[in-house]
Amino acid sequence: MSSTPITEVAPGAIRVRHQAREAAAVMAFSAATSAGVALALVLVASIGR
Repeated sequence: MSSTPITEVAPGAIRVRHQAREAAAVMAFSAATSAGVALALVLVASIGR
C-alpha cells in the first residue's frame, strides 16, 4: 500500500466548478445591469417631474 496521497481530480469536477463560476458571473452581470436600468429610469422620472 502506498502512502502518497491521491491528487487526481475527476474531469467532471473541474467542469462543474467552471460552470458555477460562469453562472455566478452571469448573475452578477444581470444584477448590475438591472440596477443600472432601474437607476436610469429613476433619474429619467425625476428629471421629467
